[in-house]
Amino acid sequence: RDLGGLEVLVNNVGVPGPTARVDEMDADAYDECVRVNLGGTFRCTKAAVPMLLKTRGSIINISTSAGIFGYPLRSPYVAAKWGIIGLTKSWAMELGADGVRVNAICPGSVSGPRMDGVIEREANALGVSPEKIRIGYENQVSMKTFIDASDIAASVVFLSSPAARFITGQVLPVDGNIETMRA
Repeated sequence: RDLGGLEVLVNNVGVPGPTARVDEMDADAYDECVRVNLGGTFRCTKAAVPMLLKTRGSIINISTSAGIFGYPLRSPYVAAKWGIIGLTKSWAMELGADGVRVNAICPGSVSGPRMDGVIEREANALGVSPEKIRIGYENQVSMKTFIDASDIAASVVFLSSPAARFITGQVLPVDGNIETMRA
């Protein structure tokens, strides 16, 4: 069926996956997290590329700051998000000659219910209070705060605009300068 033209694909695929040490990790939960996060990004891109080739469009993959630093107790999520950075770099090389740009955005901790759930699961896994985990996250950031979804949206608008016409294969952290991912 004809979906019409497509100029921008934003792959914002994200399930948090299990929170556990590698020796305590459920293998099926690990596989599911990687399948959804990395596989979903691949499948959406594969379906969209024929349309993007016609418009010389842009692909923006949402990774995470954990895809740059690593993140204890979250290895399947980290593996998938590092993989998204690898796909971004590879696809930029594959599609660049056809005028399709591919970039990634690596958000830091985003205020909202999803991050609240991450904090709660991490607090439970470590046997500490959620407030301690939240403060730990804030202290990892030079700007000492979480970001808003609107910060990511503004970066997507920029990367998909003519102002970014020669930006491809790049990874843009939108995180307030995360200094470390260690709690």
